[in-house]
Amino acid sequence: MTAAIQQRLQQLRDGLLALHKALVDSERVSYEQTIGTIPSPSQFLQLLTSDPWFAWLHPMSQLIVAMDETLGAKEPLTGAAVDALFSQTRLLLVVSEAGAGFPRHYFEALQRDPDVVLAHAEVAKLLGSRPGPV
Repeated sequence: MTAAIQQRLQQLRDGLLALHKALVDSERVSYEQTIGTIPSPSQFLQLLTSDPWFAWLHPMSQLIVAMDETLGAKEPLTGAAVDALFSQTRLLLVVSEAGAGFPRHYFEALQRDPDVVLAHAEVAKLLGSRPGPV
């Protein structure tokens, strides 16, 4: 039972990581079109962690870290812990054309980048047909 629960969470984590990468790549293109070229990988990392342009991505980064910590914990995984992370993912991946923060930025990324749409679709499949915003 624990192996199945772990596999379920690992698959969601991997899908969310792919979505995060697609979002980071998309935001980098948008940033460089608006602000200018990012001169180095270290400069880009600095921007990712501290520039307001990329701040909206932090909740997703934190959710991935929470999944990593859960997967790496010494205690056996429980269905309830995994269900909670699935619920957090559903709550995070809400889009809003008129909203602000993550939902608005996520909407814009989905509108401009097909790679984000494809990655989102993969995560939505992993989340299944359970009730939720995705």
